[in-house]
Amino acid sequence: MSLPKINTNSHVGDVVNDGKSKITKKHAIIGNYKLLKTIEKGKFGVVKLAKHIMTGEKVAIKVIDKLQQKQRTFEEMLREVEIMKRLDHPNIIKVLQTIDTENNFYIIMEYASNGDLFRRLDAGRMDEKEALERFKQILSAVNYCHVQKNIMHRDLKPDNVLFDSQNNIKIADFGLSEEFIPGEKLNTFCVGTPEYMAPEVFQGHKFDGPKVDVWSLGVMLYEMLTAVIPFTGSTWPHIIERVLRGKYYEPDYLSNDCKELLRKMLVLDPNHRASMDVIMKDAWVNSMSDQKESQRSGSASPHSGG
Repeated sequence: MSLPKINTNSHVGDVVNDGKSKITKKHAIIGNYKLLKTIEKGKFGVVKLAKHIMTGEKVAIKVIDKLQQKQRTFEEMLREVEIMKRLDHPNIIKVLQTIDTENNFYIIMEYASNGDLFRRLDAGRMDEKEALERFKQILSAVNYCHVQKNIMHRDLKPDNVLFDSQNNIKIADFGLSEEFIPGEKLNTFCVGTPEYMAPEVFQGHKFDGPKVDVWSLGVMLYEMLTAVIPFTGSTWPHIIERVLRGKYYEPDYLSNDCKELLRKMLVLDPNHRASMDVIMKDAWVNSMSDQKESQRSGSASPHSGG
């Protein structure tokens, strides 16, 4: 939907870069959006729920205080925004607009109203039917980033997988994302969430960008199906040790096709790890069975990532 131009009425407040648009602090209005409430607080700013004054469309607005950010940090945020502006996929959060003022930078984004995957898994694991439906949407978005935009996410985890009002997947937070050249390896280390990071990143090796995302997808799929993380620990060194060992448990209630997919993804050697193309063609991913998974709770068998 095309949005009307930024409000150019005369209000007291910060002036937008174009020298015309203005922001009303008294009435909590940013451009053509009225702020409703704070929905998230983070170290880089707050996220506000807002509503378009004319259309009533609800959006999420990330408010970044430029005076509290280091120049390098702010530039990295701008890079994330520019990457997200290039993405146009039904399962990726859209950046609708940005407003740059003297003191604040506002990122106006699509609003996902039904929480995130992390909260969903607090309620328990998914059966394979639900997990498959969700995972296929996640795969579609990540494959789009890899194949059409040459962008790796690098921070795929339940916290960054949101649900919209129709419970469709919306991938968010591209703060650690990076462009890559197909066939060329990267060597840029970034501090993500260790439980979801690929072993080759910890080892300091040059890495294949898409294969790093594949590992994170494997960890996330395992968590969706079991409600636990395959490689846990109380400290960074402990987690890294578990990841580098590559051993995890396969619950008996998982189907054989599902186990086979996890074995393709959670492989220590990225040269032997499945590519996105292989995953997209996988038997479990493309299964349309309506049969419910078995709910029996038997013993779990160990498996090594090899």
